Amino acid sequence: MRRQASPVAGPTPLPKPKLHWGVALKALQRLLNDKEDTGQVFEIMRALNGTATATGYQRLLTTVQGGRIAYEREELAERLMDDAWLDSFKDGSVGAIYREFVRSEQLSAEGLAEVSRIDGNDIDVQHPYAWFGRRTRDVHDIWHILSGYHRDGLGEACLVAFSYAQTKGLGWALIAFGAASRARKDKTQPYVKAIWQGYKRG
Repeated sequence: MRRQASPVAGPTPLPKPKLHWGVALKALQRLLNDKEDTGQVFEIMRALNGTATATGYQRLLTTVQGGRIAYEREELAERLMDDAWLDSFKDGSVGAIYREFVRSEQLSAEGLAEVSRIDGNDIDVQHPYAWFGRRTRDVHDIWHILSGYHRDGLGEACLVAFSYAQTKGLGWALIAFGAASRARKDKTQPYVKAIWQGYKRG
């Protein structure tokens, strides 16, 4: 009696991104109550960024340079943790300014990566979109020095608005809106205008 061949499993389709506003709003409240709780930022990103990562990756492929970067698929966090590589940049270069920034602020790309690995997060999956998501995460401190925004509350809020303009991820937009809404209570400083300017600069 011939044995029936086992069916061959087909490829596993990617799940369609969904927006989880309830999760995002709860995480936003926790973040506004504790600005140092960086894990909530990634919770919001995961809940709201939807197709933004896939769209950003496809946009990367539209240039020769971007296509090469995507093909090489280098992990930016690993590069940014390479002290010898950072020390190779000449004074005044973007690399040198980044080096001084992270060392003076006692920051590390790996530290940010660890915070992003929340329960159930697929950030380390071997997939081009996940790689691009990691790269977007790891470029955060580089955007600090390129934009000139500091790590104080207002600086981070402005950079969040800047990040939304760059990525179109709704998670960034929600955080910027939350920061602006809270800042409106202080009439002595033009915080809302500064956050809006961050978006325009992005």
